[in-house]
Amino acid sequence: MNYLDWLIVLFYISGLVGFAVYLNRSQNSTQDYYLAGRKIKWWQSGASTMATQLSAISFVSAPAFVALKTGGGLKWLSYEFAVPLALILVMAVIIPILHQNKYISIYEYLEQRFDSGTRTMVSILFQFGRGMATAVAVLAGGIILSTAIGISTVYAILLIGSITLLYDVLGGIRVVIISDVAQMLIILAGLFICAGTAWYLVGWETAWTSLEPSRYQILDFSGWGFTSESTYGFWPMLIGGFFLYASYYGTDQSQVQRELAVDSVNDVRKSLLVNAFGRFPLVLLYVLMGIFVGAVFMQPQNLLHIANALQMNSALLQNILQNNPDRMVPIFILGYLPHGIIGFIFVAIMAALMSSLDSGLNSLSAVTMKDIYQRYVKPKADEQHYLRASKIITVLWGVFAIGAALLMAEATQAARQTTIVLINAVGSMLYGPILAAFLLGMLHKRVGASAMKAGILSGIFANIILWLFTTVSWMWWNVSGFLVTVLTAMTIGLVSSAEREGFSTKKEKIEGRKWRLVYSLIVLYFFLIIAVSWWLEG
Repeated sequence: MNYLDWLIVLFYISGLVGFAVYLNRSQNSTQDYYLAGRKIKWWQSGASTMATQLSAISFVSAPAFVALKTGGGLKWLSYEFAVPLALILVMAVIIPILHQNKYISIYEYLEQRFDSGTRTMVSILFQFGRGMATAVAVLAGGIILSTAIGISTVYAILLIGSITLLYDVLGGIRVVIISDVAQMLIILAGLFICAGTAWYLVGWETAWTSLEPSRYQILDFSGWGFTSESTYGFWPMLIGGFFLYASYYGTDQSQVQRELAVDSVNDVRKSLLVNAFGRFPLVLLYVLMGIFVGAVFMQPQNLLHIANALQMNSALLQNILQNNPDRMVPIFILGYLPHGIIGFIFVAIMAALMSSLDSGLNSLSAVTMKDIYQRYVKPKADEQHYLRASKIITVLWGVFAIGAALLMAEATQAARQTTIVLINAVGSMLYGPILAAFLLGMLHKRVGASAMKAGILSGIFANIILWLFTTVSWMWWNVSGFLVTVLTAMTIGLVSSAEREGFSTKKEKIEGRKWRLVYSLIVLYFFLIIAVSWWLEG
């Protein structure tokens, strides 16, 4: 990168921070800070949610997974199979109830339906899981950024973490959402530039014949995910993915908070439609970029060109790619794109990183403020105090995420990988039980607080058993955690009366009738995704 590239990066960072400073002046309450006064447009919420999903890990690691990583290929697309179907459940059942009660923390619902203990339990589970996941995201972003711009991982973590924390603290959820919209456009432009350049270099037919045939497999109907070799089987990715995404989009504060910032339920549904229909084409673009860029590296003359551009020999370049496949896209950018465009693409990578981090920090702050600080520490303060405390809590979560990422970065490779696997496993163990808590509360009046808490703990325990003593894919943990939680809570509920009845959903069902056609179209779109995958595989 030269001075022009760095100038573009600095211009982007300055604009982002300046916009956050401007928004900071209009904040008067925690409603403004966490929900932007519920004045966010549906398309802004939808684009922001999708930008968070399609992170820098996707920008860099997905193409590397398709082209170079052991066991990789187009099977990355199988992550998208369940998204449209899961969003039907979220739009039809979960969001209407959460939205009509004007929450800041969605776990307030669990207190109204069950009791304060259930709310606090699930809130702490979320904070633990999301806090550690955010730290891992900071670490992954630091590794990617250090690879991209040639600085140490420690400096990269400090750079990306401090910038994200600064604009997040100042601007709140409004700057998170609006910056995510801009970041989404930048990510898209970066994808088209990289994929288009690689396609131009190798051509369509060469691209589709350069990789190993096994890398083009997507649909594996024989794989059930009971062994590590069949993790990407069709059934675990579809069934497990359904519970995973229903929980993620419907009961994870980091996602639902954007939906609560939209004024009406119908507009929230529109924002979720952006993800239901938009995610697969974008992920398809990621994997196509992986095919095209991977094909570039399979051609000896292109490999020599890149090696010369980076002032190294071809053998060293191949060794780097073999040991660290995630460097494929950054190396391609440095080898083929002109200065100025290089700076813009690295802005796209930074944008993807920030869009994944900012929502995590803001949602952690919202839940800590509403469920812990405002309830147990200072329940009778004024709004100005809570607003100041909200910003301080955001800073504390940012410091935690950056500090944990630095500790993991300094650990040995083996220790770091073990920690990352552990944190990812924790997230997978929690999603099913948390989804069960919300759905049982909304759909089954006979389950009380004691039964619900026992169900959640039993669901988590069942997933720990699967993790420690079996090779069952983590995608199934979302199902097992949900089912064990439901069965335990309902069994206990049969011998005890419900402590509180669930909220009525009759009104929302009437309002949702006009959406039945939309839900039918989403189901048809699911089959279209499968058909496109089958066509690509062939």
